[in-house]
Formats: sequence, C-alpha cells, structure tokens
Amino acid sequence: MNILLTGASRGIGKAAADALTAAGHTVIGTSTKGGEGLLAADFADPAAASACWTEALARAGRIGALVNNAGVYEGIGEDAPEAEWQASWARTMQVNLQAAADLCRLAVGHFKEQGGGRIVNVASRAGYRGDSPQHWHYAASKAALIAVTKTIARGHAHEGIYAWGVAPGFTVTEMTQEYLASRGGEKILADIPLGRVASAAEVGETIRWLSLEAPASTTGSVIDVNGASYVR
Repeated sequence: MNILLTGASRGIGKAAADALTAAGHTVIGTSTKGGEGLLAADFADPAAASACWTEALARAGRIGALVNNAGVYEGIGEDAPEAEWQASWARTMQVNLQAAADLCRLAVGHFKEQGGGRIVNVASRAGYRGDSPQHWHYAASKAALIAVTKTIARGHAHEGIYAWGVAPGFTVTEMTQEYLASRGGEKILADIPLGRVASAAEVGETIRWLSLEAPASTTGSVIDVNGASYVR
C-alpha cells in the first residue's frame, strides 16, 4: 500500500514512517523543506495541501491511506498584542486544521474512486482536556481535527472509507528531551500514572495499526496514547 504521511522527518512522523516501511508498505513522506526523499510541503501556505496531494499521486499513482501528522505547537500569551494573537491563531489553524482537512477532502474523493481507504489524523490529548494558557489555539485546532475525523467516519463508512484519530499526550521527541530533563519534566511525570511519557515509537505503532489493520468497526474512534494522564 502507498501511504501519504505528513510531517515524516522526525519525532512521531519518523517513527510512524519507520513502522509502516518495516511492515512492507511504501511511505510518501513530507517535511517543510523536503529532502532525503521527502516531499516539500509547508502547510502554512494555503496552497500546499493540494500541491502535496497532486505530487504524491504523481509518485504513487494510487494512495491507500493518509496520515495527517504535520503540525505546529507555538505559544502565544493571552496578553499579546491583538495582531500577534490573531496571526498566531491563523497560522496554527492553517497548519494543524485547514491543511489536514484539505488533504482529507482530497483523500475522500480519491478513495471513492478506488473503492475505499483509510485516514489517520494525529490530534492530541489537548483536544479533549485543553492545554496551557499559551496554547488556546493549539487545543482548539486539535479538538476541531477530532471532530473532522468523526464526521468523515460517519459520512463515509458505508463507502469503505474509514477514519481514526490518535491523541498523544506528552511524547519523547527531539523537541521535548531538553524540557523533560528540566524541572518541567518532573511536573509532567507526576501527572502520568504510567510514570513516563510515551515514546515516539509507541505512537508510531498506533498509527501503523490504524493505517493497516484496525477493524472497520472501530472507524470514528480516537486512540489515546498518554499513560492514563487523561482518560475518557
């Protein structure tokens, strides 16, 4: 199977790409700047999702699964100047939500022609429990992505088009290791009954399973990967 996976150069995306490739499937990965076989796709550009999909199809001919993993986590203070506040919201919503929704729409159209397909959207624990005062927009974007996922599942299951969400909590990646080693890391660990944060490989394996093996009857569900730091 050919799988389009956004944000594949590091962290969760790289772990998912490795798991899918090890299972014998072809991953068409993206990163902001491309390189090393990855498609260049800066999803802050409203035209990037469509261009990415077109190029992925040109490479693969047919896509069996879409994994929306690319995203940004950029804080903005509640007391920031209005223009900065709105610009931060616009960028976060464009990258985390609009681009993912654009790719989902294109994938659904393609899957209808191909007799079905799978979508996995990487959301966040924040989409359910909220986030820090600096990340209203991040939590909102992930909550909306969960709603998009459930809507696709409800609307297209009868066509063999299935959609799932993955909601990681704090995860060990290149971006978080320094923070975990600081005092902030102690606070994070105290909030996780498992006693540790999730590894990127654990989230990647969850993505692999949903992309390839999850039973059709599970469509519309969101898998939590957070060590019981938030349970629903």
